[in-house]
Amino acid sequence: MSIALWGLVGLALLVLVYVSTDSFLLKGSVGNAWTVGARDNPPEIGPIAARAHRALWNLLETAPAFLAVTLVAELTSRGGAWVTWGVALYLGARVPYLPAYLSGLPWVRTAFWQMATLGIVLILIGVLVG
Repeated sequence: MSIALWGLVGLALLVLVYVSTDSFLLKGSVGNAWTVGARDNPPEIGPIAARAHRALWNLLETAPAFLAVTLVAELTSRGGAWVTWGVALYLGARVPYLPAYLSGLPWVRTAFWQMATLGIVLILIGVLVG
């Protein structure tokens, strides 16, 4: 399997981790009664659960770009090392992004976000140039 396809598998795993983290921290913050109910009125959630939710949405905001350029790289057999480095950087930065976001440390999550975004840019360069 190519690095691009492994990258897509890695993204799927990351999405599951982020969704699970969001779900478990929400349930821990608001209790089981709300999470299994109709959810008509949003509850007040704790700060860590709120961070997990924002981290998930941030991942979901960048995932389409990663998916698009990675699929193009795979389908056109373009990119070479650019794709390899881009996939590694995107996934490698997205793994610590979640705990960095949950910790609330200033600048740390931003640095990981920038590295992950650079990974997408590297794949894009590979597709366009290589």
